[in-house]
Parts: sequence; structure tokens; C-alpha cells
Amino acid sequence: MQITLTIPEYLEQQLLETTGKLNLPIETLILQSLGQLFEEDKDAPSKEDIFNSLLIALMEVEDGKVHPIAELWDSINV
Repeated sequence: MQITLTIPEYLEQQLLETTGKLNLPIETLILQSLGQLFEEDKDAPSKEDIFNSLLIALMEVEDGKVHPIAELWDSINV
């Protein structure tokens, strides 16, 4: 499976500079960074749970089941 991310040009430049300094492919840097985020929190969902959530989200987008961000904020209880 392939996941495509669209990021702003300035962020891509920062990532490319960092990967150049570390001599890593950009994909590896992104995956390592995501892994570190979830390793720090022992209560965080597993990588499999995250992957499954992403798959569900992508399928919903493909099916046209998208909602304005304002609806998301309305559903969050602060």
C-alpha cells in the first residue's frame, strides 16, 4: 500500500535539508519521527491501530464521506 502526503513547499525543503544532513531517505525520517511520537506514550494506540484508522479514513475520503473541519471542532467537548 502506498500513502501520499501533500505538504507545503517550505516543510518539504526543511525535511529535505534534514534528510540530507542525516543521509536518510525522507520516508525513513517521517516513519522514525512518527515512531518516536508513539514510543514515548505507553497509552498510545499501537502502530496497527493507527494504520487501520488511516485505512478507514482513506476509504471514507474515497467514498466522499468528508466533513468540514468546523463540524469536527463542534463535536469535540473541551
